Amino acid sequence: MEYAKELEELVLNVAREDASDLHLAVGRHPTLRIAGQLVPLVEKTMLTPEMTEGFVRAMLNEKEQEEFFKEKEMDFSFSYKDKLRFRGNAFYQRGHIGCALRLIPYTIRGIEELNIPPILTEFARKEQGFFLVVGPTGHGKSTTLAALVDMINHERAEHILTIEDPIEYIFTQDRSIVNQREVHTDTEGFQRALRSAFRQDFNVAMIGEMRDPETISTAVTAAETGHLIFSSLHTNSASQTIDRIIDSFEANQQPQIRSQLSATLLGVFSQRLLPRVSGGLIPAYELMIANAAVRNLIRENKVHEVDLVIDTSSQEGMVSLNRSLIDLLRSGDITIEAALNHSLNPEELRSLSKRL
Repeated sequence: MEYAKELEELVLNVAREDASDLHLAVGRHPTLRIAGQLVPLVEKTMLTPEMTEGFVRAMLNEKEQEEFFKEKEMDFSFSYKDKLRFRGNAFYQRGHIGCALRLIPYTIRGIEELNIPPILTEFARKEQGFFLVVGPTGHGKSTTLAALVDMINHERAEHILTIEDPIEYIFTQDRSIVNQREVHTDTEGFQRALRSAFRQDFNVAMIGEMRDPETISTAVTAAETGHLIFSSLHTNSASQTIDRIIDSFEANQQPQIRSQLSATLLGVFSQRLLPRVSGGLIPAYELMIANAAVRNLIRENKVHEVDLVIDTSSQEGMVSLNRSLIDLLRSGDITIEAALNHSLNPEELRSLSKRL
C-alpha cells in the first residue's frame, strides 16, 4: 500500500465531511468524528497492524519515529500540502499502533464567530495577569485561546510568545511580533521555555498547557511581574481549576501560591461543546471573573464558595454553566438531554428548566 497516498485520501475526507478528528485503530475502519459522533468510513478497508504503523511512519520524520518507537506514545503535528493541519497523537494499545488526528483550521476565528461571550475581549486588553481557558479535551480550548491571542496581534504592538506541544494554530504577524515555540522541537519543555522568556522581552505568553507545579509557578510569577499570561487546564469549572492549581503544590508551598494566584488571576473560562439541534456544535460555558470577593476566597482557602459568587454576580458579567445551558435551551439550540448530560449540577438544571 502507498501509505502517503492513502493518508492523503483520508485527511481529505476529514475536510470534505467537516469532521473534527480522524481515528486509526487496528481492527476498525478509519473513523471520523463528525459533530461529536464517531462515523466509520465503511468503504475503507479495516486497518491491520501493518497499516496503522505505515500511516504513522508516513506522518513522522526519522527523528520523530525514533522517539515514538522508544517512548510508545507521541504528540506531533502533521500538515498536508499547506492546506490542512492536524494535531496528532500516536500510541500503542495491546501491542499495536493507534493514532488520533485533530484538524486544526488555518483560519483563526474571532470571538463572535465562536459564539462565546464578547466580554472575553476585555481579558485580551489587559496589560498583565493570568487568564485560564479550561474544559474537557476536544472542547475548543485551543480555539478560544487562539482567538484571544490573535485579537491582541491585530489590535496592538506587543511581543507575543506561544509555547505549545505541538504548535496548533499558526499566527500571521500583524501589529505584534509573534514567536511560536514547539516543545521538543524548539525547546526541551514548557518550564524551560517560560523561564527563558524573561530574557526575551515578551509582553504576552500563551502556554498550551500547564502540566506541572514548576510551570504553574513560573507562569504566575510572570503574571506578577507585568506580563499577560494565557493558558489551559483539563478541568471542568473555575473552582475545580483553582483547587487543581493549589493542590499541585506541596502543603508548605500552598499559602504562597494561594496569595500569588489571588493577586494575579483575571478569570477562568470553562467551556464544552454540545450538539446543536440544527447541526454542528455550540459552546456552553462558565465565566468567573476574579473580583474582590473571588480574590478574598482564594486567599482565605474558601474556594468552595466561588460557585455562589458566580451565581450571584451576573451583573458583573459572570455566567454559571447551568445559566448558559438554560439560555441555550430557551433559544432552542440544544435538547434537555444534552443539557443534563453536560451539566455539573443536573438537579439544579432540571429545576431551572421547569420555569422555561
